[in-house]
Amino acid sequence: MEKRNVAILGSTGSIGTQALEVIKGAPDFFQVEVLTAQNNARLLIKQATEFRPNAVVIGNEDHYQRVKEALEPLYIKVFCGDSSLEEIVELDSIDIVLTAMVGFAGLKPTLRAIEAGKHIALANKETLVVAGPIITEKAKQKGVNIYPVDSEHSAIFQCMAGEFHNPIEKIYLTASGGPFRGKTSQMLENVKKEDALKHPNWDMGCKITIDSATLMNKGLEVIEAKWLFNLKSEQIKVIVHPQSIIHSIVQFEDGSMKAQMGLPDMKLPIQYALAYPMRIQSDFPRFNFLDYPQLTFEQPDTQTFRNLDLAYAAMEKDGNMPCILNASNEVVVAAFMKDQVGFLQMSDIIEQCMQKVGFCLMPDYDDLLQSDKEARILTRELLVQQGKKTIHPC
Repeated sequence: MEKRNVAILGSTGSIGTQALEVIKGAPDFFQVEVLTAQNNARLLIKQATEFRPNAVVIGNEDHYQRVKEALEPLYIKVFCGDSSLEEIVELDSIDIVLTAMVGFAGLKPTLRAIEAGKHIALANKETLVVAGPIITEKAKQKGVNIYPVDSEHSAIFQCMAGEFHNPIEKIYLTASGGPFRGKTSQMLENVKKEDALKHPNWDMGCKITIDSATLMNKGLEVIEAKWLFNLKSEQIKVIVHPQSIIHSIVQFEDGSMKAQMGLPDMKLPIQYALAYPMRIQSDFPRFNFLDYPQLTFEQPDTQTFRNLDLAYAAMEKDGNMPCILNASNEVVVAAFMKDQVGFLQMSDIIEQCMQKVGFCLMPDYDDLLQSDKEARILTRELLVQQGKKTIHPC
């Protein structure tokens, strides 16, 4: 395997920092070519000093001078702003782009990377949630491979190795259940962000951890799986698996099932995506069956955690509805993180937003931008109507 030059979009976040650990552990296979961050200039400077990329981009232009002055002696090119983020992925020297940005913001640079013919290691699930038809069609046109980084989708992808000629009958995406598994609506009325951020198994960023607590993360993964594996909604099932050892399961037409197992560690799916089709040696912790004498499964509680059903409804309606769902969710999660909305109220507001924003069956890119904008504006209005303060745009 030739050494691959990697661009990491969102290098200071949870996935980005773990990706750099993977690269540090496999210097014969990977080289950091580009690093980007939105606001965390301090960590971006530290990462660039260690990994010596060709270029870095700081999204917030207020931090440009600080980053430039710190990295200029190392001959590292420094750029700033959204346009630079979108342009940097077109560098000829880049072999693969890891999209680890959070939310809708990851859509445009991912699309630009695909248009430039770069293979994608996709950790930004919102890209496919919002624009699945556009992204998959463009990847097909450009001959670009999209390698999933989410542990569940990576598990499905790994189970499909050697089976791509065999149709999938069904897939099972596993969910830990989050920190509130087994809790009733009454028990969740007054929970705060500190409670929701205590995930039992995974070390993730704040937004995805809150999404895990509400089951919205699993709902977004359901929509992402539809586009990654060309599935219908009835072929995608969610089961709660509290131990997070079986990451997902594929069932084939003959009834046979394959599962991918391992400890809950994001570095393994990151490395698999960056190195595909090779499996390279690692020192990641190994799973021991005797440490887990019981693996259990249960149905998700969609009466208490309504976001999963909302995501299925958005997927089945299609068009711009997943975009509306995602935009509203990003706003209410930001509000919840500021104690401006209750945990259970988030689902109520998302549902209202899905009912009120104009529906478009076959949106183009500009339609999606408009839907995203309208959904965010309406969600903030709904927050105000609930007696909460208006929050700033995400």
